[in-house]
Amino acid sequence: MHPELREILFLDIETVAQAAHYRDLSERYKTHWARKASFLKREPLQSDEDLYHERAGIYAEFGQVVCVVVGKLFNNEQKQLCLKTKAYCSTDEDSLLKSIKDLFEKLDPASRLCAHNGKEFDYPYLSRRMLIRGIALPPILNLAGRKPWEVPHLDTLELWKFGDYKHYTSLDLLATVFEIPTSKGDMDGSRVNHVYHHDKDLAKIADYCTRDVVALTQLYLRMKGIKLIEEQNIVKT
Repeated sequence: MHPELREILFLDIETVAQAAHYRDLSERYKTHWARKASFLKREPLQSDEDLYHERAGIYAEFGQVVCVVVGKLFNNEQKQLCLKTKAYCSTDEDSLLKSIKDLFEKLDPASRLCAHNGKEFDYPYLSRRMLIRGIALPPILNLAGRKPWEVPHLDTLELWKFGDYKHYTSLDLLATVFEIPTSKGDMDGSRVNHVYHHDKDLAKIADYCTRDVVALTQLYLRMKGIKLIEEQNIVKT
């Protein structure tokens, strides 16, 4: 395996609204959400409450992290390229983020993170939620004072843009284009908030997030001209 691949930690996060019900928000938070909602595109008759359930999880100020899945590449005894994933999920965001910080701090200094749209979403979201929780940022997330070429972050969306910054392409579409098995089943990102707050099914969220990390890793390999990992060589924990 090329040393470059050994240094990458692939990841995906799942986020939800902080409160299960809009009515549970403090008046102060409701005021701030009303300001945020005023800039969001609405359907006819869509209220601030409707938008909260639909969109709040996207914003670190109104949401929380409930699941982080990471993946690492390795060679098995037959020298075949393999992927091992691990899911970190919890209803206690504080303990979840501390676990992720501990994981990041144990990484080799040469390690890099890789996510799809990670530079716009996953990395800043994790960083903001850690700071809100009073958790000091691990070095791999602390970008203060770093030059662009010193930032240890990869982003498959950025790789696909080729400098075309107005262009957005979903992970699922790229998986289709590159003939990678889809990460989607009976679950998609729009349902995570409901599955968490109402179904109380963290295992389902973890499975969905894990499938995204597998698709992300396979996409990165295809972008590098490397064959896809065989299904039997993907280990999920």
